[in-house]
Amino acid sequence: MVMQGWVLRWVISILAIILTAALLPGFHLTLWAAIVGSLFLGVINAFIRPLLLLVTLPFNILTLGLFTLVINGFMLWITSVTIRGFDIDGFGWAVLSAIVLSLISAAGSYWVEDRTFRYK
Repeated sequence: MVMQGWVLRWVISILAIILTAALLPGFHLTLWAAIVGSLFLGVINAFIRPLLLLVTLPFNILTLGLFTLVINGFMLWITSVTIRGFDIDGFGWAVLSAIVLSLISAAGSYWVEDRTFRYK
C-alpha cells in the first residue's frame, strides 16, 4: 500500500513537470528527462532544500516566506544543470516554473486520496 502511494505521487510529479514545461516557453524537457528529473528533484528536495531553508531563515522571515520561491527555483535550476534534456532558460524561468509546478502538484495531490497515513 505504501509503495502504491509512492508510485502515484511520482506519476503526479512527472505529469506536473510535463504540464509545467508545456505551459512555460522557458522550460523544455524530454519525457525521459521528466522521469529522471522528478526523481532527482525529489532527492535534492529531501536533502538539500531543508539545509538551504535553514541557512536562509533570516531572509525567509524578512520576506514573509517569499524567499522560499527562490529556493524552489534554485532546486529546479540545479536539476536543469544536472539532468540532460531538463532545460530551463534562466533563473527567472526556474522560479516561475517552481511556482507553476507547485500549484499543479498541489492540485494533483488534492485530487488523489492519500491512504498511506490513514489509520483505521
